[in-house]
Amino acid sequence: STSRAAQFAFALLGASAAQRGPLWWASHHRHHHAHADEPSDAHSARQHGFAWSHAGWFLASSSFAVRMDRVRDLARYPELRWLDRFDVAVPSLLAFALLWLGMEYFVWGFCVSTVALYHATFTINSLAHRYGTRRYPTRDDSRNNVWLALLTLGEGWHNNHHYFPRAARQGFYWWEFDPTYYALRALAGLGVIWDLKPVPADVRERR
Repeated sequence: STSRAAQFAFALLGASAAQRGPLWWASHHRHHHAHADEPSDAHSARQHGFAWSHAGWFLASSSFAVRMDRVRDLARYPELRWLDRFDVAVPSLLAFALLWLGMEYFVWGFCVSTVALYHATFTINSLAHRYGTRRYPTRDDSRNNVWLALLTLGEGWHNNHHYFPRAARQGFYWWEFDPTYYALRALAGLGVIWDLKPVPADVRERR
C-alpha cells in the first residue's frame, strides 16, 4: 500500500522504461498469473515458442490493448489513465532531456540502457519459464534461476513468485538475492509504503 502521490511517482518512473503504461503492464501481468502457460497467455514459451515469448508478443499489435477488466481498481485514477494513454510522453521527455545534455547521454542513458532493460525484463517471460529449478509444483512452467535473479535484481526467483505472488519478496530465503525486496523494506522504513506482505513460514516450507 502507498499514497496516491507515491503511486503516481512510481508509475511515472516505470513509464520511463518505455514498456507502455502502468495499466497495460498491470493488466498483462495479472492475466499472466491467471492463465500462466495456458493458450491465452500471450508470452508463454510453452505455447508460443522462445522468440515470441521473449519479444514477439510485446511487439505484436494484438498485445497493445489494455485488459481493462483486470485493472478496474487502478483505472479509477485519472493520472494513471493519462500515463497509459500517452505512454510515449515520459520516455520522449527523458530522451530529449538526455539528448540536450549530449549525444553520449542519449545513446548510453536512453538507447543502450532501454534495450538492455527490455531484454533483462523479457528473460523472465522466456528463460524463467524454461531454465532453472522448481521448488514448488505450480501449474505453470515457472523456474527459479539464480543468474536471472542477479540480472533482474531478484525477479529470477520466478517459481517462488508464481507459487505465492502476494508476497513482497521473491527470494523466499535470506540467501536468495533479492535487492528489490530490500528496497521495498527501505521504503517501508521511510513510511513511503506500508503493509508489505510476508511469506508465511508454513507456506514457504511446502514442497
